[in-house]
Amino acid sequence: MFLNPHLNYKHFISNSSKISENIKNRNVKDANIELVNSLYTTFCNLTTQINSKRNKRNETTKLIKQTKLEELREKLVEQARILKEEIQKAELELEKVEKEMIQEGLKIPNDTHHEVIVGREELAKVIKIVGVPLDSTQKGGNIIKDHMTIARELDLIDLESASNVTGTSWYYLRNAGALLELALIQYAIYKVISKGYIPIITPDVVKTEYSDGCGFQPRDGEISQNYFVITSPIGSVETGNNQEISFTLTGTAEIPLAGIYSNKIIPSSKLPIRMVGFGRAFRAEAGSRGQDTKGLYRVHQFSKVEMFCLTSPEESEEMLKEIVNIQEEIVKDLGLCFRILDMPTYELGASAYRKYDMEAWMPGRGKWGEISSASNCTDYQSRRLNIRYKPSLSSSNESTNDRVKQKQQSTEFVHTLNGTAIAVPRMIIAILENFQRDDGKISIPEVLRKWMGGMEFIE
Repeated sequence: MFLNPHLNYKHFISNSSKISENIKNRNVKDANIELVNSLYTTFCNLTTQINSKRNKRNETTKLIKQTKLEELREKLVEQARILKEEIQKAELELEKVEKEMIQEGLKIPNDTHHEVIVGREELAKVIKIVGVPLDSTQKGGNIIKDHMTIARELDLIDLESASNVTGTSWYYLRNAGALLELALIQYAIYKVISKGYIPIITPDVVKTEYSDGCGFQPRDGEISQNYFVITSPIGSVETGNNQEISFTLTGTAEIPLAGIYSNKIIPSSKLPIRMVGFGRAFRAEAGSRGQDTKGLYRVHQFSKVEMFCLTSPEESEEMLKEIVNIQEEIVKDLGLCFRILDMPTYELGASAYRKYDMEAWMPGRGKWGEISSASNCTDYQSRRLNIRYKPSLSSSNESTNDRVKQKQQSTEFVHTLNGTAIAVPRMIIAILENFQRDDGKISIPEVLRKWMGGMEFIE
């Protein structure tokens, strides 16, 4: 089943100035709300013209059947033929306009929460800091090692073999490094399902339209971060038509989790829906040169546990708080020093209405490093994936007519939210660098030990 985006063009027209300012504030260069509105106006005018001509042709067809005068019949047949040609020509133009309208409409980013700061990453508002960043003075002046130095000494990571087998920014986890990944995944899954989330193992390959529908498409001429699978022609037995399907390796489990409910209507009684998915994340562009490419910080593939929720519009802000609270519990359980940031407009991407990042202190790097994020995407993704819900009937003492009208009301789009529970490589960095001991051992966070056979130290 192919996706048909349901963009809110009436909202675009009614809020054109506000949206234009939002595009500027989010630093989106290739979105043009004036063009989208112009295309929508043309689309509506063409639709009206086509419907008018169809009605006229139907009336002409009826007259042809009714008339007995041959001369008049010939004139009517000619009129019907001309109308048919005009309709076909207009339909081709309508198809062309609609395609461009959707293409340009998909570039329009989500609205932005009024409290979000306008600007670049460095303007992010620090909501809170938990713990004290580790430095050499807390270790009696001893040198703090970075995670790659530790990993080499303890034989935890093999970048050299991965470079030969696959390429740069790929890696093998070995020995306690492999066990640490599995422990982090198990811990995160059980932590989140204890909060009422449904555990799901997701596919790591999706149709590209689902990735695009979630907002994971390049913008402003950027290189795509997606890995694409060779397209496969899908043929229809009935029609013989072939359509090429593009497949993508997932950048996050958020994408296949969102896809579960695409083109579906959810009863309001089922909301909110809370899911936690495990999958591999693939990023073709591993980052710019420099320290951020060293070791595990920016890699092409990593394991990730992701929370994903569907709510009514009224519930989404509270759900975002719930997700951030779970993330905070996880990092506290691991004993890390961290901070929570309310991210500015340049960092929201296409889909987020509001986004919080969580950064752990990484003493070996000597700076904070992002370990998770949480976003409220409102109806941005649900309109592109066609995920709706039907509001429940009111239980108030309304008249029968009012209840019938309410029952017949149209469906509404859900709000979608996502949040990282664990992104493994960066969490491994934080653990190795924060819990290194003077004797060369690494203290394993207590909550992970049962998943590592009772080990207390990596040595």
